[in-house]
Amino acid sequence: MPRRTANAASNTASRRGVLKTAAAAAVLSAARRHAVHAAGSDVIRAGLVGCGGRGTGAAINAANAGRDVRIVALADIFQERLDAAHAQLKAARPEQVDIPRRNCFVGFDAYRHLIECGVDVVLIAPASHFIPTILKAAIDAGKHVFCEKPHALDIPGLKTTMRACEDARRKGLSVVSGLCWRYDPGVRQTMQRVHDGAIGRIVAIQETYLTSPYIVRPRRPGQSEMEYQMWNWYHFNWLSGDQTAQQLIHSLDKASWALGDKPPLRAWGLGGRQTCLGPEYGDLFDHHSVVFEYPDDVRVYGFCRAQPGCNTSTADLIIGTRGRCHLLGYRIEGEVNWRYEGPRGNMYDIEHQELFAGIRAGRPVNNGDYMCLSTALAIVAQMACYSGNTIPWGKAMESTRSFALPRYGWDVEPPVKPGPDGRYPSAMQGLEERARWISDSPAPGAGAPG
Repeated sequence: MPRRTANAASNTASRRGVLKTAAAAAVLSAARRHAVHAAGSDVIRAGLVGCGGRGTGAAINAANAGRDVRIVALADIFQERLDAAHAQLKAARPEQVDIPRRNCFVGFDAYRHLIECGVDVVLIAPASHFIPTILKAAIDAGKHVFCEKPHALDIPGLKTTMRACEDARRKGLSVVSGLCWRYDPGVRQTMQRVHDGAIGRIVAIQETYLTSPYIVRPRRPGQSEMEYQMWNWYHFNWLSGDQTAQQLIHSLDKASWALGDKPPLRAWGLGGRQTCLGPEYGDLFDHHSVVFEYPDDVRVYGFCRAQPGCNTSTADLIIGTRGRCHLLGYRIEGEVNWRYEGPRGNMYDIEHQELFAGIRAGRPVNNGDYMCLSTALAIVAQMACYSGNTIPWGKAMESTRSFALPRYGWDVEPPVKPGPDGRYPSAMQGLEERARWISDSPAPGAGAPG
């Protein structure tokens, strides 16, 4: 037999070390994959918090991510919505929906019981007010998360979300955001060409989200004020964050993406109520216009409207020194002319496919950075439009205004009440409204609600 040299022995030892390391990594990866599955099985158990239309749709998207996904638990504050979601899910995916009665939870604390019932993944889609609290609880419990937008309604809540996303990263947990356009194949390819310089340096972005009002749910006989507002939550600022958080956030997210996800310098805007004045529309504005000022004199112009009988438009126009990009049209015009002709995937399915693929592979997906920045943009847009003042970004991030209540229950009085005419008071632009959001002397230790 040939004699091994010292180098050969060293190389052999190195190869053995590499093989041992690779084997250990494979074992660790397999352990991580199985650790997220209930009882070490190959089934990924998901539970849904928030059984409205978007939440039910998210659960179906999750089921579409693989036959190993099971919807096993539901939580909502209303029994009626939970029952409707259960029936719809069972009809849509009978082989993947297995929700025993013991895993159906109703009430303000229903999310806690769902998190504790043995799920691996929590799908979060309740009234937006509750999202930071539920996200934190899910991450604290070691669960992977799909989280609908907006991810907070105020800066203290946003800080709760930011810390939860950081904790998820440390724990190796996935946090996938409902800012769904980042998962659209055509938008991804078009945005990549913008980033590659196809339209030159970006100088301005026009974002429009013009639509009809969200569904109005009439007050039912015998409902308390809290029950009514929770039932019709889209139309109350403390529960929804107005249209800047519910709709324009998608547009601002795409603009931020184009600009490299860096914060602006300041924002100013205007808005008001002109058409949707009845009590069924709560206390929201029905139109907003906001301008974000970025370094190098770059501007983002955001417009949203939720009025019946008007033209509708959802569009993103990115203007550069060498051309322009119609993002949702998947095309670029100017010195470079290009159009995306590739496959059209369902972005709602894709975001769940990538979430569950990451769980299976032990490679978690964490959208925390951009989902928090885009949520901050939506919050600051509301500050600017409600106050009528220029809002410096750094000052906005010091805001201590919180919509959180000391306690939740059907006997709790909501923070906004109808006037003698049945209408709800809305924000009035000016220094007084600015003071609600921005304090020149932040309270010591102010931060996220407990």
